[in-house]
Amino acid sequence: MNKIVLITGGSSGLGKAIGEFLHSKDFKVYGTSRNPAKVTDSVFPLLALDVRDPQSIQNAVSELISKEGRIDVLVNNAGVGITGPIEETPLKEMKNNFDTNFFGPIAVMKAVLPQMRSQKSGLIVNITSIAGYMGLPYRGIYSASKGALELITEALRMEVKSFGLKITNIAPGDFATNIAAGRFHSPLIPGSAYETSYGNILKTMNEHVDSGANPHEMGLAVYAIMQKQDPGIHYKVGTFMQRFSIILKRVLPDRMYEKMLMRHYKL
Repeated sequence: MNKIVLITGGSSGLGKAIGEFLHSKDFKVYGTSRNPAKVTDSVFPLLALDVRDPQSIQNAVSELISKEGRIDVLVNNAGVGITGPIEETPLKEMKNNFDTNFFGPIAVMKAVLPQMRSQKSGLIVNITSIAGYMGLPYRGIYSASKGALELITEALRMEVKSFGLKITNIAPGDFATNIAAGRFHSPLIPGSAYETSYGNILKTMNEHVDSGANPHEMGLAVYAIMQKQDPGIHYKVGTFMQRFSIILKRVLPDRMYEKMLMRHYKL
């Protein structure tokens, strides 16, 4: 029986790449989009869903269960970027980021868990970020939202294990997607104390995304996890240095790691 896979944020970027890869492996994939009618190039069906809207989540999950009778895999991928000095980033935008990157994925998990428990099987893969393992300058809110999702996954994984359910994280590094275009960028304020340093880092971040890896690597990573009897808790997909930076964070003294990051970002 082909597994039923639900991917939030499946109309573009990593979600679309993951969906296309799993579709090519004959899984029955459903993606989500806030505006499915505007997407004309998807090879798998899209359901209307906004992770910030609990009713739209419930509607999409109910529609999928009505069509297929089950949900085998949830890939919690929908998310948005945010950059800016914490002092100058509007609180409204910070809350929107957490609503999308943290509370949204939790709401989707809450919606699918009853069905998965009734099946006595199910896999949830939360797409986080290597940035979630460290507080990065001018990306602090993004780091915090993705780091929080990593920790929630650790907790929920233990809570649902006795029901036969599996939950894991994949933390990607930089991939060549349209995430930079969809980010909220706090504006560069002329004369601001952060104008020069934030401007330089903003340029560097966008260059990293533009020269990032092929997003289909994430499809391969999700597929590999789906084949495992007992998936691990954390997976990282990125360059050697991106993955090694997490190890350095664990082993280096805090101040030394901070100096390393400041040198990298020329602060």
